[in-house]
Amino acid sequence: METHKMVGITGFGAYIPKLRLKRESIVDANKWLNPGIASLAKGERSMSNWDEDPITLGVEAARDCLSINERSLIENIYFASTTNPFADRQNAAIVATALSLNSNIMAMDVTGSQRSGTTALISALTSLDNNSDNEKLCIAADKRLTRPGSTQELTYGDGAAALRVGNGNNNEIIADLIDFYSFTDDFVDHYRPANRKFDYYWEERWIRQEGHIKLISNAIINLLEKTNVPAEEIDHLIIPVISRGTPQVIAKNLSINPETITDNMQINCGDTGVAHPLIMLISVLEKAKPGEKILVCGFGQGVDTFLLETSKEITRYQKNNGVVGTLLRRRTETNYIKFLSFNGLIDMERGMRAEQDKQTALTTLYRNRSFLLGFNGGKCTKCGTAQIPKTKICVNPNCGSHDSQLDESFSEKKATIMSWTSDQLAYSLDPPAHYGMVQFEGGGRLMTDFTDIEHDEIKVDMPIRMVFRIKDLDEQRGFVRYFWKASPAK
Repeated sequence: METHKMVGITGFGAYIPKLRLKRESIVDANKWLNPGIASLAKGERSMSNWDEDPITLGVEAARDCLSINERSLIENIYFASTTNPFADRQNAAIVATALSLNSNIMAMDVTGSQRSGTTALISALTSLDNNSDNEKLCIAADKRLTRPGSTQELTYGDGAAALRVGNGNNNEIIADLIDFYSFTDDFVDHYRPANRKFDYYWEERWIRQEGHIKLISNAIINLLEKTNVPAEEIDHLIIPVISRGTPQVIAKNLSINPETITDNMQINCGDTGVAHPLIMLISVLEKAKPGEKILVCGFGQGVDTFLLETSKEITRYQKNNGVVGTLLRRRTETNYIKFLSFNGLIDMERGMRAEQDKQTALTTLYRNRSFLLGFNGGKCTKCGTAQIPKTKICVNPNCGSHDSQLDESFSEKKATIMSWTSDQLAYSLDPPAHYGMVQFEGGGRLMTDFTDIEHDEIKVDMPIRMVFRIKDLDEQRGFVRYFWKASPAK
């Protein structure tokens, strides 16, 4: 077996939106037109809130992966998505700014294929500098639009995964990269033109037989030959396809134990696009034992495969929410019209209060990006008072020092609700609009919007956490403006 420098995964995080749309709600609304979808009514799919998109999903997954102190170690960030909000503005740069990563990092958008997530991860792993102690961050996120009444509307889901990789110098690798095998082939199972909203899919049986079974099998065979690892030694097999029985056929044909097949999470989440093989990988890492071999596949105009082996560090790794935790944090949604509205698939009457120009001053955004995107405030070096936003004069009336504040991150600070308002008149895509004053632990308070919150659960002193979300949509110019909002801590 060819030897390689020791590189691998050093950390992971995941995010699946809190809202879960019951599939039976979709079927009930559309079975009059397409009765065949009734067979897909079981379970639920993850559903983004109106103020979530791939960037906000990716930021949350990365926050689950990285502590504040670990962010200074990141030297490269790869952001994989086929549903980027911007076609010509680096989406990875927005994510990096929201995470307050160092400005001297390299950022890269990876897109154009459903295997963009696995391609980004392989690229991160194989480009590690053996002489550097720094790490790379790979994030994959998708929020794919679906045509109402389609099979994809039922089987898709929204979500994101983040993986941190290092070379083992001063990094505790929890899963070593043994090797990878990739090939490119313009097999078109589906496509989406640049000027269209929805994917166009070809015939399912052909995709299954000629695509998934033949191409994925070929890639796995080549990977096992390259690594000289017998099929019988595979402990976890990750094949992110939703066609029923396909992974089992592949495993049987290659003499891989079918019990090693990883759950595709179709029943409680759905296919999250470029993020899905990495979300499935994280679900395995959360329960894996040392010395287990994990084979991961990514499919889309070819196949990515790579083989990992968990180390003894897997037992010491301090997990955050991960896949298990983010799946538990859920709220059932049965309103199909709300799902269509949140995804811009139905034009609801918004009233005159929605008729306002939402142009963003790009100069102001740039000058205040540390606050608006990174959610950094200030802390006075004279009296220690923390405040947000940061200003030239300390807000402490007993201090009032000028230019005395250093940057202070507020994104991960614990906070509680001081006061709140439920506004029935202000325009909101999810009325009523909830907002109020938030008090941060250690000092600092801010008036901000609330999200992912129900009217009957809001109360004074309620613990909250800040989340990176869409603030406004400038539909006239196609610009998305982001800021931080308060969300229930649990």
